Amino acid sequence: MPPAVKTTQAHAGQQPATEAVQEPSVAEDDPSSAPNSAAPNTATPNYADYAVVAARHPWRWVGTVIVVALAAAVLYSLVSNPRWEWGVVAQWFTAESILRGLGQTLKLTVISGSLGFLLGFILALMRLSSSPLFSSVSWTFSWIFRSTPLLVQLLLWYNLGYLYETIRLGVPFTSITFAEFQTTSLISQFAAAVLGLTLNQAAYSAEIIRGGILSVDQGQIEAATALGIPRWRRSTRIVLPQAMRAILPTAFNEIIGLVKGTSIVYVLAYSELFYTVQVIYNRTQQVLPMLLVATIWYIVITSVLSIAQYYIERHYSRGALRTLPPTPLQKLRSFISTHAPIRSTASSTASNTAPKGQS
Repeated sequence: MPPAVKTTQAHAGQQPATEAVQEPSVAEDDPSSAPNSAAPNTATPNYADYAVVAARHPWRWVGTVIVVALAAAVLYSLVSNPRWEWGVVAQWFTAESILRGLGQTLKLTVISGSLGFLLGFILALMRLSSSPLFSSVSWTFSWIFRSTPLLVQLLLWYNLGYLYETIRLGVPFTSITFAEFQTTSLISQFAAAVLGLTLNQAAYSAEIIRGGILSVDQGQIEAATALGIPRWRRSTRIVLPQAMRAILPTAFNEIIGLVKGTSIVYVLAYSELFYTVQVIYNRTQQVLPMLLVATIWYIVITSVLSIAQYYIERHYSRGALRTLPPTPLQKLRSFISTHAPIRSTASSTASNTAPKGQS
């Protein structure tokens, strides 16, 4: 709009006098139409002379010194004390009998873990079923095997022949029999170990899997149902991938516990790793070195499982995180880049802020 003009009428016979009163113009109100002389100074400041001062963490350094001192003391004790007999540990660490026992431990872990989680998955689905019979059977199974010590279960399965001399396969409540086996020949040491570990693992796995499925938001299932997605596809493509984020940490804890739990099979005189170590130190009387051999092998197995757990959890976290957690190698690179010398950081900052055309 043009500036407002205030007009004053003069006396008769005179021309009207015009008095212009300047109002604030639109150009003054609009910053974009201001003259170039009023534009702010947009020159990039030069931070080349600024000193980069690192944040100080005195208590962190105090804690670091204390931890390093304690770790050094423990390491010195392990190296300087001759009673650890590290030469004996190195001698037996890769012995044929030890490796054979290690193989039996791994075989028990793989078979019992696989069958236990498979049976646990079935029991979890039964527990979540709307059938009262399925739900009751699943709950009773978990209640019994979680309430009984694993040692008792192993001894019970190994002595099953005392209760039932033969095992028959046929039509229940009739005399029709298809096959008949002697219980003592069927339930060997290995079979009793696998049976006890599998059923005990299945009871815990069922609750782990059930909790993971229940952690998935109900709205996900309702949305998939509204879209007409079949039930099996809903379970395998929508529910289970999200449930795995809750299942995996506890499931790997159970697997690691199963690796160490195989050592209890020594009561059946089955030649797994711990039983083999016991046989050796009972003969050589070198108790501590042989226990160290078993301890180091258990640490190696659990370390490998922990690494696998990290990468599997990272894989299934893709649907929940915008940015995946960094791998250990990426963390190391980030640590090195953020703890670079101050001089190089200041020079790089100065080169980035320098005007164009200058080096």
